[in-house]
Amino acid sequence: MTNIRKYVAECIGTMTLVLIGCGTAMLTGCEHWSGYLATALAFGLTIVGMAYCVGNISGCHINPAVSLGVLISGGMTGAEFAGYAVSQCIGSLLGSVLLMIIFGLGGVADQTGGFGSNGLAGVNDNIIAGLLVEILLTFIFVLTILGVTSKKANHGSFGGVVIGFTLVLVHLLGIGLTGTSVNPARSLGPAVVAAITGNTAPIIQLWVFIAGPFAGAALAAMTYKFLENDKK
Repeated sequence: MTNIRKYVAECIGTMTLVLIGCGTAMLTGCEHWSGYLATALAFGLTIVGMAYCVGNISGCHINPAVSLGVLISGGMTGAEFAGYAVSQCIGSLLGSVLLMIIFGLGGVADQTGGFGSNGLAGVNDNIIAGLLVEILLTFIFVLTILGVTSKKANHGSFGGVVIGFTLVLVHLLGIGLTGTSVNPARSLGPAVVAAITGNTAPIIQLWVFIAGPFAGAALAAMTYKFLENDKK
């Protein structure tokens, strides 16, 4: 029953992240710096809110890449990781479907054309560049999470704020390049719903936004294990 509560919390948290973050991107289109900043803040502040809402239940990963980092660091089992990842993907799909319904019923134009999905247009469709962006930004994000949540560090109750604003930080660079995934679940829902509505480009490129964040998270976890083990 405890794990079920954690999975439900992860589903709700990821649904909220997609609903607020991608919904803001859909409204602003991220065409100008005001849209960039609004979208970056939407994603980051959602993490802050969810950290203090579901963090005490599930740890507020709401991101399979974060869960992978925790798994490699020894903080969860393989079965728990699978449950978290499935719950996060379901949450992303629910958030995207809700956006489709809201924008459809309201006759609101989606300024991104793909429900806030990620893509490679900002790097001129260069797959290597897109992978590098996602690997590096996820590395920074997950490394920060592992450092802030380390029991050895004892950062107290401010962890959610630091993590949320680190997500804002990586979005400020990543939005104009790949739309900033750093989260396979966050990329999955919008890509699937975009494909359902006729835009198949995001789902064709989806593998980049799964492979990149997972690679970055694994690298971050191994790096932090090395750094932390070296601490006296």
